[in-house]
Amino acid sequence: RLHATDVTSSSFRLAWPKLLSQETGYYSLEYAPRAQPARKRTLQVSGDQTSLVLSDLAPETTYEVALIPESNVHYFPTQSTRVTTLAEEISPVQVLISESGPHSFQVSWAPVLDSVATYQVLYGPLPGNSAKVLEVDGRQNSTVVEHLAPNTTYLVTVTAVYRSGKEKSLSAKACTQKGEQG
Repeated sequence: RLHATDVTSSSFRLAWPKLLSQETGYYSLEYAPRAQPARKRTLQVSGDQTSLVLSDLAPETTYEVALIPESNVHYFPTQSTRVTTLAEEISPVQVLISESGPHSFQVSWAPVLDSVATYQVLYGPLPGNSAKVLEVDGRQNSTVVEHLAPNTTYLVTVTAVYRSGKEKSLSAKACTQKGEQG
């Protein structure tokens, strides 16, 4: 049976049982997005192959795939399968620090993606290794970090935790204001 493995947002590997050999024929492989059958593409695959990677695919798209054994010896029925690519996993591309005061600042990031379950905002003074973590809902794109020391440089890392379990991070530096002169 034709089936797919190693599915990503832009590719997947197709595998099938050995039906032909190089002498007895070749395969025609047809694939198209289910929603746009007119965009069908056809590949010719050597009869001795039993797998192939399709790439340059659209993310979060269901593809209809048909493998047609073109044999000069036997008739083989067409094998077909349906494969859905994963959502594209983009790391946060911007981390912005704003509204900086002596004891707090706001961290915001973009883009906000449906495929993100939560964001983790890790922050700690530089130099140093006493970082703290804030968990932020995946639908939010900013949070306020409080209880900070004045006149201090902080390293802020925003990590997108995807529903698939993957993580992508981006860091920025932030400085708190000097405290009030008492």
